[in-house]
Amino acid sequence: MDLLAAVDVIRAPLSETLSRLSAAIAGAIPHRAVAELSNCSFAPFKLRGEAPVTITDIAALRPQLPDRGAWQGRAAMAGADVPVVVLVSDVSAPSALLVLLRTDDTPVADEVLAPAVALWDVVTAHMEGLRNEAVPATLAVSRAAAAARAVAISDLGDAYGASLTALLGVLRDHGVDDAAARSRSVDLAVTALVELRSRADLDRAQTEERAGEAFERLAESLRRVLRGRDVRLDLGTPGAEEGADRIVPTEISATAAAVVRSAVHAMLDDQGGVGRVHIGWKIVGAVLRATVRDDGPGTLSCGSLDRRRVPERLGPLGGKAEVDAVPGWGATVTIEVPLGPPESPREDPLTVLGPRELEVLGRLARGRRNRDIAGELHISESTVKFHVAKILEKLGVGSRGEAAALAHEWGAAR
Repeated sequence: MDLLAAVDVIRAPLSETLSRLSAAIAGAIPHRAVAELSNCSFAPFKLRGEAPVTITDIAALRPQLPDRGAWQGRAAMAGADVPVVVLVSDVSAPSALLVLLRTDDTPVADEVLAPAVALWDVVTAHMEGLRNEAVPATLAVSRAAAAARAVAISDLGDAYGASLTALLGVLRDHGVDDAAARSRSVDLAVTALVELRSRADLDRAQTEERAGEAFERLAESLRRVLRGRDVRLDLGTPGAEEGADRIVPTEISATAAAVVRSAVHAMLDDQGGVGRVHIGWKIVGAVLRATVRDDGPGTLSCGSLDRRRVPERLGPLGGKAEVDAVPGWGATVTIEVPLGPPESPREDPLTVLGPRELEVLGRLARGRRNRDIAGELHISESTVKFHVAKILEKLGVGSRGEAAALAHEWGAAR
């Protein structure tokens, strides 16, 4: 390993950096796979090679690693005990890790590890420089990837949460004997595994679905959640009038369904005495509206939904969730998700005007004549005429009346 190796790695496209780095080190430290855990905002974990490694495996190594340098030994990777060499760079905070899954247990000499660590320092410094430059294109990719990662984490959390809640419901039910509880638990676990494994195929194969089909899938998941609880599930199955045959984007229906499940969990876990839950689902104009209503004590609050990240799920789609709780009568959660992309806010047309032009426009909107405006602003009447002409030109309107209307609409008539 020499400076030319570092140059070759740094000059590579970002998608090939880890592969080039692996090739540069392979001669000195043979390995069958390499994994990176760094501060990259849109892809902190990268893997090259066939060996199964997870970000959890890498993160578990941190407590036994030096602040900078190399560590070698055996570590658990995807459930298997394998020999590894870990290169640690303190150029970034927290330290960037490069994990080499080795082909044998032969110790690597210090004189071999030192240049490998130095090379990893150089590569880490290069990547940190790119990250800190905040190039617009890089920022856009980072934000998009971060948003997608947040959605994926939330989606998996929702799926696992529903499955674990259903399992706990069975295990906590003292009215079910051990054999029945074991049978139900196995059934729930197998069903959950099948659903999780098919989720990726479903996402790839389907971008749109009928609203009624989405509701049926939601209903089935809720039946599993409530199977071990003494809670009745009432379903307001949508018909033609409720838009059951309307085609909706799966992103919309999946988000609405996830929020419905979160609302059900909130009602059951954050309140006591819930014996019935009713689910409604329909298309109203260009909005998918879902309702979750219970017969509990009516103590549910918006905080229960906030803790389950409901606003984070609905926000990017322009959706909203409202809680209406009446003590002694129950609670209702209303969820609305627009079927189309959220509308972009209108741009204020008055931003093109300067401070003096805004002063003239404000008085014009209040019906002042040019002579009056000139007196109030201590300028000549010809200057007022000049400002009025520029205002009409900049706003793209043909009369003082149209300009005054815009001033009233955008709050400049003061």
